[in-house]
Amino acid sequence: MMKPQNHQTPQDFWEDLYKRSSADTKGNPSAALARFAVDRHPGTALDLGCARGDDAVWLAKRGWKVIAVDISETVLSYARTNANSQQVGDRIELQHHDLAVSFPENRYDLVSAMFLQAPFDFPRERVLKHAALCLNSGGLFIAATHGSRPSWSWDKSTAPFPTPHQCLKTLGLNMSGWKEIFVGNEDRIATGPEGQKGTVTDTIVCLERR
Repeated sequence: MMKPQNHQTPQDFWEDLYKRSSADTKGNPSAALARFAVDRHPGTALDLGCARGDDAVWLAKRGWKVIAVDISETVLSYARTNANSQQVGDRIELQHHDLAVSFPENRYDLVSAMFLQAPFDFPRERVLKHAALCLNSGGLFIAATHGSRPSWSWDKSTAPFPTPHQCLKTLGLNMSGWKEIFVGNEDRIATGPEGQKGTVTDTIVCLERR
């Protein structure tokens, strides 16, 4: 991910990032989503920070009705092309939101937030708590965050990453209303912007609402 420029708005940062990149998609869902949602009965899903739409497409192909959200109009156009090319455009509603300002209000059976992070101030915990509380009883919440810095990152900070349960605690949920499905770290092989390969750690919080 690029380093934000001085005085650049969140909207401008993400627009600039995606305009510099290709519309091509990997065609694969996020590992955490595929692992924990594969056997769920389809309903209405919320995909926060949908990017090029691979997760939304994967869900739609399995019968989900998906509301997919991003701050970048450019990447939403990529996601629309992706969805239509996979013949699931009618099952995915793409919405433009700066989640620090507005939110797609609805009731959901699944909330997915894969790496909903930014290199500037962003009220991530507030957004995720709001999203979690939009879940119906029995609904699934899946959030993945970066738990390590890849070798190609511009961020050379040595500050430790929060533990999985620290990430869970920041959401401020009353856990009597939730069942922990998985709260932990998982390693995977990732590819950098110039084709670099390396092992990265994902921090995953997966909960089911009682």
